[in-house]
Amino acid sequence: MSLIKRVLFLSFFMTAGLLLVSSPAIAKKKLVSVKATTPIVLDAVAEKAWDNANSITVKLGKLPYKPNNGYAGMKKTNLRIKSLYDDNSIYFFIQYADPTKSMARFPWVKQADGSWKQLVNKDSTGHDNTYYEDKLGMYWNINATGFEKKGCYSTCHRTKDGMNNGIKDSSAGRKYTKNEGETVDMWHWKGVRTDPLGIFDDQFVNSNRDPKKNKSWGRKGDSKLGGGYKNNVNKSKTGPAYMNSPYSEDSKYYVTPWAKTKFVDTFKTGDIVPGIVLDAFTGHRADIKVKSHWKDGQWTLEVKRALVTTGKNAKIQDVQFDDMGKTYHFGISVFDNSQINHLFHNSAIEMTFQ
Repeated sequence: MSLIKRVLFLSFFMTAGLLLVSSPAIAKKKLVSVKATTPIVLDAVAEKAWDNANSITVKLGKLPYKPNNGYAGMKKTNLRIKSLYDDNSIYFFIQYADPTKSMARFPWVKQADGSWKQLVNKDSTGHDNTYYEDKLGMYWNINATGFEKKGCYSTCHRTKDGMNNGIKDSSAGRKYTKNEGETVDMWHWKGVRTDPLGIFDDQFVNSNRDPKKNKSWGRKGDSKLGGGYKNNVNKSKTGPAYMNSPYSEDSKYYVTPWAKTKFVDTFKTGDIVPGIVLDAFTGHRADIKVKSHWKDGQWTLEVKRALVTTGKNAKIQDVQFDDMGKTYHFGISVFDNSQINHLFHNSAIEMTFQ
């Protein structure tokens, strides 16, 4: 090889190496939470304080499985997120494109013969992608092995050939951590079941792999004193048990605590009664507050949680933002009218405090 060819060859190799190292495709996303200069009001509107926080864009373009009954939801979307904090709380402002506001979660529809039919269309995993709600999940590492590198992948275990961890299982995948004593904090926004009450469903994931101990494997709800949503079905499972009175178009797909009344059938063919009854959690399961708004094909969520939570099991169930010099790792995903199928990203996002 001549000297000139040798120089060109080495130059090409060095340039390619630099491109690989600096490529944004493999660089970790980094979110910086900025100290708020004025009070933050949860209203899904970015007041002036949010101008001081820079947003990052997270491309969500992966789905865990392809349902066998069709999937008409989004195949990809870009999510923008920024963060602020004050002496007591941390805040997030989240926006992402979603062309449809999905609220019809297993609604009851009156039939021409006077009976009631609940709209359900479950796939081979036993989950729905047709009659469901929009959701969003934030997944915060507490002490799970591999999370800092793999993110959500570190605790998501796919079902292979109908088996999961040696147990027959029809689900597309299960959540559990690798080792005993490891947990992940899961913030689950549910557009129908929790959002109307201004809260997330605060949950966590541990290492349980035995569905006999917990049917959701490692996934559990945080400690609560009371409250929680329930399916709206009568004892004979032939129709709804409750309805809203007075009727409100805003709560067409959920029974609210303030309008809940026993079901009385004065409806006509084609009328809808909600498939879910709401009741706000009390206790630590209601730690995360939210205000959302959907307009012109976009969801906006403004989120608040205490920097540090206290009480029974708080350190096991909740990520604690108690060290401003620490890097916190999380993942984020959105569900478009789907029970478990969701858009996600690779790796973990890093968050630091300014």
